[in-house]
Amino acid sequence: MFLFLDGSISQVFSTHLFRYSAVMVSHLVVLWLICAILFEDRIDMPLARWAAVMGAVFDLYYTGIFGVYVFIFPLVVYLTRVLTRYISPNFLSGLLIYFIDITLVEALGYLASRMVHLTNMAGSTFLVTTLGPTLALNLALFVILYFPIRWVYNWLN
Repeated sequence: MFLFLDGSISQVFSTHLFRYSAVMVSHLVVLWLICAILFEDRIDMPLARWAAVMGAVFDLYYTGIFGVYVFIFPLVVYLTRVLTRYISPNFLSGLLIYFIDITLVEALGYLASRMVHLTNMAGSTFLVTTLGPTLALNLALFVILYFPIRWVYNWLN
């Protein structure tokens, strides 16, 4: 559901999210993966496989390059599980973990685009025009959606 919501948000708010001076990319799929780990990690879920499938769908539907997010999303799941071993999951630590994961997703996506010559944007330009605004948007979405998502997970249990 969050995969299609990402596309809908991007389409509806495209004039506000994709400007020349700042590009904000919604990563609700990553939010779903992080929340699944934070709220349900004690249950043995095949989350890495789901992340790979979501990465494949994301690659084919949004990027057109197969293989980038197929590896990035499972890497995010792995990193989040490692971080939750050392940091007890709560709202603030979840915000920190989400910050790290969004930075990883955007940076690896940028590096992959640079490697296949889809972009020629300088690293400093990427940091200012894409990474910063994307972090701001996604952290705001995390703050807004954290408690409703936690309520849904508690209700389902």
